[in-house]
Amino acid sequence: MASVYIPVQNSEEEVRVSLDQLPRDANDILDILKAEQAPLDLWLIIAREYFKQGKHEQFRQILEEGSGPEIDEYYGDVKYERIAILNALAAYYTYLGKIETKQSKKDEHFANATHCYNRATRIDRLEPSTWIGKGQLHVAKGDFSQAQSLFKIPLDENSNNIPSLLGQGCVEFNLGENEINRDKKHQHYITSLNHYKKVLQIYPACPGSVRLGIGLCLYRLGRFEKARYAFKRVLQLDPENIEAFVALGIMDLQTSDADGIRKGMEYMENAFEIYPYCTMALNYLANHFFFTGQHFLVEQLTETALAMGNHSLVKSHSYYNLARSYHSKGDFDKAGRYYMASVNEISKPQEFILPYYGLAQVQLKLGDLRRSLSNFEKVLEFYPENSDSLKAVGHIYEQLGNTAKSLETIRKATKNNTKDAQAFLELGDMLLNTDAGSALDTLKTASNLFKKAGEVLPIELVNNIGVLHFERGEFEMAAKAFKEALGEGIWISIIEGSLRMDSNTSISHYRDMKPFRQLEEVGDSVELPWQKVTTLFNYARLLEQLHDTEKATVLYRLIMFKYPNYTNAHLRLAAIAKSRNNIKLSFDLIADCLKVNDKCPDALSMLGNLELKNDDWIKAKETLRAARDVTEGKDSYATLSLGNWNCFAAFRSERRDSKLEATHLEKAKELFTKVLVLRSGNLYAANGAGVVLAEKGLYDVSKDIFTQVQEAASGNIFVQMPDVWINLANVYFSQGQFTLAVKMYQNCLRRFYYNTDTQVLLYLARTYYEAEQWQDCKKTLLRAIHLAPSNYTLRFDAGVAMQKFSASTLQKSKRTAQEVRATVAELKNAVRIFSHLSAVTGYQSYGFDEKKINTHVGYCKHLLDASKAHCEAAEREEHQNRQKQEVQRQITLAEEARRKAEEQRKFQLERRKQEDERKQVMQQDQHFQRIKEQWKSNNASGSKRKDRLLAEDEDGGYGERKKRKGGGKRKRKDKKNKAYSELEEDAYDDHDVENDRNILHNLDDEGAAADAQDHLLAAGLEDSDVEDTAPTSLVNRRRQAWSESDDDDHNPSRKEYDRENSTERPGSGDEE
Repeated sequence: MASVYIPVQNSEEEVRVSLDQLPRDANDILDILKAEQAPLDLWLIIAREYFKQGKHEQFRQILEEGSGPEIDEYYGDVKYERIAILNALAAYYTYLGKIETKQSKKDEHFANATHCYNRATRIDRLEPSTWIGKGQLHVAKGDFSQAQSLFKIPLDENSNNIPSLLGQGCVEFNLGENEINRDKKHQHYITSLNHYKKVLQIYPACPGSVRLGIGLCLYRLGRFEKARYAFKRVLQLDPENIEAFVALGIMDLQTSDADGIRKGMEYMENAFEIYPYCTMALNYLANHFFFTGQHFLVEQLTETALAMGNHSLVKSHSYYNLARSYHSKGDFDKAGRYYMASVNEISKPQEFILPYYGLAQVQLKLGDLRRSLSNFEKVLEFYPENSDSLKAVGHIYEQLGNTAKSLETIRKATKNNTKDAQAFLELGDMLLNTDAGSALDTLKTASNLFKKAGEVLPIELVNNIGVLHFERGEFEMAAKAFKEALGEGIWISIIEGSLRMDSNTSISHYRDMKPFRQLEEVGDSVELPWQKVTTLFNYARLLEQLHDTEKATVLYRLIMFKYPNYTNAHLRLAAIAKSRNNIKLSFDLIADCLKVNDKCPDALSMLGNLELKNDDWIKAKETLRAARDVTEGKDSYATLSLGNWNCFAAFRSERRDSKLEATHLEKAKELFTKVLVLRSGNLYAANGAGVVLAEKGLYDVSKDIFTQVQEAASGNIFVQMPDVWINLANVYFSQGQFTLAVKMYQNCLRRFYYNTDTQVLLYLARTYYEAEQWQDCKKTLLRAIHLAPSNYTLRFDAGVAMQKFSASTLQKSKRTAQEVRATVAELKNAVRIFSHLSAVTGYQSYGFDEKKINTHVGYCKHLLDASKAHCEAAEREEHQNRQKQEVQRQITLAEEARRKAEEQRKFQLERRKQEDERKQVMQQDQHFQRIKEQWKSNNASGSKRKDRLLAEDEDGGYGERKKRKGGGKRKRKDKKNKAYSELEEDAYDDHDVENDRNILHNLDDEGAAADAQDHLLAAGLEDSDVEDTAPTSLVNRRRQAWSESDDDDHNPSRKEYDRENSTERPGSGDEE
């Protein structure tokens, strides 16, 4: 049992004071201390013991008495103890200021602490504990820069001052906590870690709390294993260190696996058992029980933490846990209040941002969009890539009408997290009405992400993909998507046709539900989950578009059977009945819909249109007004229908009242404009406004409007607007642009009516009539009559077209008999049509004036009578024209015969010429062959003589040959001339020389040169330059050959010499 002894003044006795039995009233112990003038260190020991026992008021009372003026005067020589008491009192005021929530009292406590530290400084300015205390005071204020400077003063005197080092480590750690820059934050944690390490090096036996600082720094630096080791070392040194248990618990809980969570909760439970009021442990335990759904434990733990905690950030966590518990239970009011309390405890949002996120969610749920947006943006200010906040902000912007900002935000969310399927889903939903192509691609991306994550595809996602394919006309892809969204069910049997139902699928039994009851009685499942109704309805609409109306009606009836209040199914069946011209059944189905909801604007509008079709104008107007009033004028369709009613009312009477017509048109324009103000993209309202402007004669403006509506409607499969094509054609007609009008009518017929609409055909015929294309007009009307044989108006118009064609033909200045005969035939047809109409009109009224018909008949007969003279004149003219044509034809035939005879004569002459030339060539060839034979015979005899002369030369020697050379020249020349004369006579016995030259001249130069060379070779007189120098004539070549032969006979050595040395033709050597 610890005790202190107070020495009795002027005695050796001591007063024993048991520290664990200190009096409740501090004045008792103060009286003893003052009376005995006890040392100041005893005052400090007793005060500290009061503090340990939680008796803070007694602690403060003793320290204030120990630092009073009397003590300063009496213990003036005692410095250290006085400084210690003042520093202890200042530290206490610092603690009070740190935990105080009210700023005024907080400032007061900090001022008292500053006053005490200043008094201590005046006693001894060099006392390091005072500077350390001042540093702690500034840490409590959050002024870390000043605290760092104060801790540095003792370190300048002693670099191993452990309290200053611990203070510097604390300051650096807090600077790192407040730093935004990642690199600077990291550097602060390293510096703090180095300070704690230095303390450990200086004093290895330091308390475990020093290692706790090391563990926190390592944890912030991401060195988790070393941090875990440091915390465990703290527990080894101090097994009841709560902070170490909490730190280890946090680390294990953050692993998010089962073992880690189990170990983390064990650490938290240990901290709770050691100190049940540890706010950190209480908050983490509350967080754990929140995820396990034990909300009553969450509320108990957080309320305890709030009662015991004084730290603002810890209290903020407690309020957040409590708010989150109420939020999950759906108590948004309480959740909002506690979220706000948590936010109020935070001085800087970056310290704890989750309460702002929770508060924004609650405000969004309660409809406070502006405040919710502000809190979400505050979250994004510090976490700009948070996908959930970006999606929420995008949703809020969409509700506020800022579509562009909404799209930008959601796109940013998809870019920040390319695997966030929900973000892509929301982006696709937002793009549905603005960019169908991008919406389809985005929704497909979301679908792929859901599949990769192994999650079930949301039905609305697959349904929207199907709808987009439907709008693009990709019906197979749409059907595939709808089937995927629907899954298995009775609808599969209906779609595939495997479910056999009775004849109640006929149009007269649309309201019969007996087949489905019978299926239930036999045990077949007819279940239809509510979340699949919309998709099944869309599939039925697809079947309608594919003209499979029977299956569509069965699906609509299935929806009506399971959900009788689903009015859209009633209305679609009514529309099908209307398209089949069963107006009564359509009325009945709309009545059933109105029994479910008598204020259904769609049903009332459809009923008004049916009444308008039945020509019940007054009742239709009342119904359409009721539809508009139900929606307080916000239903654009009802307002649009009223505008159409006013348009029809302006033109329904044959006798138009100009004032009434202007009134109705102005009212229609007002209603159409109102619709366009509500929905600027409403094509039907724009079309109606264009009709009103066209009726007022503003054709250019109306044409621009119709063109824009036509372009906008062409890209949407759900918008079938043949009316705008007809209206645009009517404007072209009114402006006299008949070619464009015809083209527009034809395109409309082909695109929307498969060329089978009699009314549009009548418009087309009228255009042909005004363009004076009578035959095209008649053909168009005959096609319309074929489609509507009972429409006698078309027959009357056809008769008028025939009459007009006949009259215009007879009025021509030049016409053929064929045209006149065709005119007569048309007039007879017109008379027959008008006579038939006149007879029919006598039995039943078709809106024709019998006198007018008789007038047409009389006029046509008059034209028939007049056409006889025209026909005779045309036939005479045609006969004369035929005679002229016959004469011209005969002349042409004669000219052609002469031309052909001349060509034949020229051909025969050319043929004879070619035959003569062929014969001449053959004769030349024969003549040349004879000459060749003669050359061959001469060459043979020359060879024999040559051999003989060579033999003689060998016997006689060189002198004999030289003698012959000198004396026999003239003789050889005479013999040569004689031989040449004999050969020439033989060669030209049958042909003269001139003929021979002509033949040789016509021979081919290249072939003749080759033959001459061959002959020279045969004679042994080849010439190396024969290719370059050809003989000038055949006669010369012959003479040359004969000369050489003669030389061979008389002078062989000369022959050999010439062959080796001369560049001239053979035979020129005789001129030497």
